[in-house]
Amino acid sequence: MVCVVFIHACLFCVISFLQNGTKKSWDFMQTHDSVSVLIFNTSSHCFVLVKQFRPAVYMCEWERSKKQKPQPAEKTEEEASGGPVDLGGGGSSSQWPPATAGLTYELCAGLVDKPDLSLEEIARQEVLEECGYDVPASKLKRITSYRSGVGVTGAKQTMFYAEVSDDNCVSAGGGEPREGELIEVVKVPLHEAMTFAYDERIPKTMGVIFSFIWFHNNMSPKYKISTNV
Repeated sequence: MVCVVFIHACLFCVISFLQNGTKKSWDFMQTHDSVSVLIFNTSSHCFVLVKQFRPAVYMCEWERSKKQKPQPAEKTEEEASGGPVDLGGGGSSSQWPPATAGLTYELCAGLVDKPDLSLEEIARQEVLEECGYDVPASKLKRITSYRSGVGVTGAKQTMFYAEVSDDNCVSAGGGEPREGELIEVVKVPLHEAMTFAYDERIPKTMGVIFSFIWFHNNMSPKYKISTNV
């Protein structure tokens, strides 16, 4: 039996199956594949990342905070009803952690949802929209592809590497406001990259850690530069 619920670009499903004679059921989400891009600015010798709010990360931090401190005696009427939470500072600060708890550092990335474009062209668009650099698709180097969220989605992500310079910067980036994106462009100096990658206090995706290690192994010898490992 498969139960399917369609929400936006995702399919939420429950599948029942037999595994070694044992009946099992599993929740999974079918979504688009994606691309990500490690951007290195050769003018300033820094990596260009994005920082944005992730509701799922925020809710995980909220659950964690509930276990660490006692619940407040009262809830606001909207919180009690399950209504939206004000993350701009106007909500109940004793009940909800600050919005910064949901911020993560990530590679520039986007969904593969344009069938008429190649992966390189989609990656190029994301670099332009999110980070403001105009890079020809032909200049994108494919690093590898892998499965992400294998326990929930199993979607494939393809990672690229792009070298940019200050001359390629044509806008401030920040994402596409019409799509509801609110993205901050962040630069990580090359000599701080590996310290940044392994600092568990900095919320980041595995893609950031892997790509920094890839750069250290493959590109640092070429440029004869140190990533401070």
